Amino acid sequence: MAASPKGKKKPDDPKNPAPKKSAPKKPKAWRKPRVQYAALPFRREGDGRLCVFLVTSRETRRWVIPKGWPIRGLKPHDSAAREAYEEAGLEGRVRKKRIGGYTYEKRLDQGLVTCAVDVFPLEVKRQTKRYPEKGQRDGRWMEPAEAADLVQEPDLADLIRRAPELLAPKARKKADAAPAADGEAAGSPPPPCGEG
Repeated sequence: MAASPKGKKKPDDPKNPAPKKSAPKKPKAWRKPRVQYAALPFRREGDGRLCVFLVTSRETRRWVIPKGWPIRGLKPHDSAAREAYEEAGLEGRVRKKRIGGYTYEKRLDQGLVTCAVDVFPLEVKRQTKRYPEKGQRDGRWMEPAEAADLVQEPDLADLIRRAPELLAPKARKKADAAPAADGEAAGSPPPPCGEG
């Protein structure tokens, strides 16, 4: 055993390793993503064509689907439906099973944060005239191909492009759909694709 002049073990002695330093913080890109829930609002035209609804984000004004942080006391699909109501006044039936997901970078006070978004389909039955974020965002019905070209997140664009196949009419169990929360204001049927 090697000893220093004062009789203590040297730091490179395998029996007396140097004190462990705390592990460096992971770079933000490696940190666990924060979870959000989103609705993919959709409806069918009389001819069977599928339309989806996009809104703009409040700060950057880019086209997105309604999404937000988990809401305490609500299941993920119900949180997604709530976001669609708050951001666009959309009400209908939300499916309990997610149809996909995507990630994006969100700018918060502490910097950029990676968010992992679970997407739940919302079959829109009506759009209310009053809702919490009215006037803060733009929104529009459009065909999936146009919507996919407008969003910036590649995985979201792919999901929207696949929407006609993912949301194809088929016999579903009643338990697969849950009614979305009703808003306070009376609503009307949503306008045709490409309007409103």
